[in-house]
Amino acid sequence: MKPLSCTTSSRTLASLLLAVLSSLSSHGESSSWTGWLGPDRAAQAQGFEAPQTWPDKLTEHWRVEVGEGYATPLVIGNRIFQHARQGDDEVVWCLDRTSGKAIWRKQMPVEFVPGRNGESHGLGPKSTPTYADGRVFTLSIIGVLTAWSAEDGKRLWTRDFREYFDVSHPYWGTATSPLVEGDRLFAHTGSCENGALFCLDPETGKDLWVRKEEANCYSSPRLETFEGVRQLVSFNHDGLCGYDLEDGSLLWKHSYPHLGNNQNTPTPARFKNVLVVGGESRQVFGLRISKSADGWNAERIWRHREAGLEMSSPVVQGSLLYGFSPLKTGQFFCLDPLTGAMKWKGTPRMGENAQLLSIPGYILTLTDDGTCRILQATGDKENVVHHYQVSKGETWAAPALLHDRLLIKEKNHLTSWGFAE
Repeated sequence: MKPLSCTTSSRTLASLLLAVLSSLSSHGESSSWTGWLGPDRAAQAQGFEAPQTWPDKLTEHWRVEVGEGYATPLVIGNRIFQHARQGDDEVVWCLDRTSGKAIWRKQMPVEFVPGRNGESHGLGPKSTPTYADGRVFTLSIIGVLTAWSAEDGKRLWTRDFREYFDVSHPYWGTATSPLVEGDRLFAHTGSCENGALFCLDPETGKDLWVRKEEANCYSSPRLETFEGVRQLVSFNHDGLCGYDLEDGSLLWKHSYPHLGNNQNTPTPARFKNVLVVGGESRQVFGLRISKSADGWNAERIWRHREAGLEMSSPVVQGSLLYGFSPLKTGQFFCLDPLTGAMKWKGTPRMGENAQLLSIPGYILTLTDDGTCRILQATGDKENVVHHYQVSKGETWAAPALLHDRLLIKEKNHLTSWGFAE
């Protein structure tokens, strides 16, 4: 199967970029949430200033039915983009940020049958789209990558990776989110047994290079610079790896294979030259990345048995790391990312999953029961300064936090909340 492509004239592209940049400037750069875990995939809410006094309740601006799925909404200027599923189709919405009204809606039929008792997680997309240069890139539950015009929703090109694999998604569906930097688009697709890391031209969807050595998993990659070298950091089926951006060659690898149903899911967090990550039913650990005359080295410097990471990605605030462990039926924790020393473990029985975002002085958390908690970011104890009920149903998708609002993707709805009374 050949990739579809669409040639955009320079005049049309220039007009589109001008429109997007104008929209951005009218709201400020802090209004953007361009992909998984926000800017740089560091779960850092840029531009958000915590109120001097947290309000007793949040203000609901609007609530829109968009379909099921775990994708985080994107925000570019005054537009919100949401990937979801309605009926037999996956849909891409473009909504007005102020009102929630639809600007455009596009759909594609997607047939998906989950394996290994994954039915409870639904049929909706689990990957969060990414935005770059006037395009929104979505990765379907079955691993079909599509580029859409952010201006009008025109489908620019599609890559169906079944041209490489008989099965192009893991048992529970594709959950890794695509990533763009400059003129390169990265996507790790395929099944748990047979996958590949693709580097594509974002304008055409054509391969720049393909690496077939490591299989796919449920984690999303991030871009980092170690020892002056920009590289793609990927937590895949086989472990944690660093790849050269130019040709996909392996720089370093820490073997940490996905075993049975114990998936590799969280996106690693970084503090200085240490990456912190963990897998389901296994502990959390710290990996120091360095380079010497003998080459790259990925050294595990600590492992913690009092906490784990299952589906929740950890975040860094200041010099401390915060996470959500499945132990004790779900509890938050705080540790030193350089030594692994536990600072505190929080209240047990918090839920099955939580998403975390870092804001100055605080950690915003969203548990799967729809509770948003504001934790004071200190290393002495768990301190919940306020909590809000932002959904009556389950909330498994990571939120998007802007300078003036919080976007929550429920099972079938997207809701906009404000912190002002």
